[in-house]
Amino acid sequence: MPEPDYDPRYEVGFAKPPKHSRFQKGRSGNPKGRPRGRHNLDTLFERALREKVIINEHGIRKTVTKLEAAMKQLANKAASGDLAALRYVTAIVAAGSDDPAAESPTKQLPDADLKVMRGVLKRLEGNTDGDDDADN
Repeated sequence: MPEPDYDPRYEVGFAKPPKHSRFQKGRSGNPKGRPRGRHNLDTLFERALREKVIINEHGIRKTVTKLEAAMKQLANKAASGDLAALRYVTAIVAAGSDDPAAESPTKQLPDADLKVMRGVLKRLEGNTDGDDDADN
């Protein structure tokens, strides 16, 4: 006895599988694929950076995100003279600028601050005098 949906005119061939072996409705063609609700690495990392932590700043407890705490630590290291941290801070400031004309964060600084920053960079790179009078 033939199947009820059997059609003798239907031709089985390339890109025409038999009707009984086609994907069933409601069932995935890739059942062992990525499960629903799984997140990629970017999502997991972003979620971890948005978690709250408690920090102690000047004797006052504050709740901030992990990203904010990391940025505070990086800024503090840069301010204390860590050359690698200073480079990271300047790169972050330059990348975060919305103004395409401002390719360097030093273009936005007043001349006095720029002079101090150049002196700090010179000292950190091995020059002991730290004066930057040659530029002005």
